[in-house]
Amino acid sequence: MKPIARGKWRLAAGMAYFRWKRYVQWTFSRTRFAHEKRSEWLRYVHYSHQTILLRPLQNVEMWMQHNKVINLRLAIERLNGLIIHPGETFSYWKQIGKPTRSKGYVEGMLLSQGRVTAGVGGGLCQLSNLLYWMTLHTPLTVTERHRHSYDVFPDSNRTQPFGSGATCFYNYLDLQIANRTQQPFQLHVYLTDTHLAGEWRSDMPPTRTYVIIEKEHEILPSIWGGYERKNELYRDVYTLEGEWVEQEWLTQNRAYLMYEPLLPKG
Repeated sequence: MKPIARGKWRLAAGMAYFRWKRYVQWTFSRTRFAHEKRSEWLRYVHYSHQTILLRPLQNVEMWMQHNKVINLRLAIERLNGLIIHPGETFSYWKQIGKPTRSKGYVEGMLLSQGRVTAGVGGGLCQLSNLLYWMTLHTPLTVTERHRHSYDVFPDSNRTQPFGSGATCFYNYLDLQIANRTQQPFQLHVYLTDTHLAGEWRSDMPPTRTYVIIEKEHEILPSIWGGYERKNELYRDVYTLEGEWVEQEWLTQNRAYLMYEPLLPKG
């Protein structure tokens, strides 16, 4: 199905409706949202990961990525040290708040309708991508995640399966993570000179390891002239001794390709 180009007023009305709906959910739902932060770190690291901050991209000016780092630093201040107690849920946007100029956010790189553009708070998807990927390697449960609708860059140097990120847009494209375990988890996120880094920590050591795999991967031509890419993600659960326990279905992805998927002749 060809992507639908919405008019300006149609987009504005839709955003207003879904943002209002999210505010109602935050205010009146029975969900207990995490809010406590601690400066002391819980003892055990369950999973850690990092992604590069500045990556030269074709037709993308580097100032957008430098501004992205400014936005990431502001968002990290709201997340770093957050504790998710048993029975609580982490909401990405509820914890960060609306990124505005008055809070110091600047125009950074955004992906909109498959195109690179600039917008206030741009670049925060890198943080939601990191959190989602880390969470898949813990016993925490992702209760809300939104897939990227466009696959913008080819697989060259890709280290994770297609569709292993989580897009975000204030406030209705949220990332929510529930703690259905019997132990608290703590989020540690920070910037180095070159990377965005993070880890999930707890007061109890891990008892399982996780491997993310993809199945049913396809790249298919669409009748409107483009290409679509699809897959399903699963995770294999192992004991610390390497014994396989089970395989869990995670999600299904579907995206429009914004590049030519076939190699040139020669």
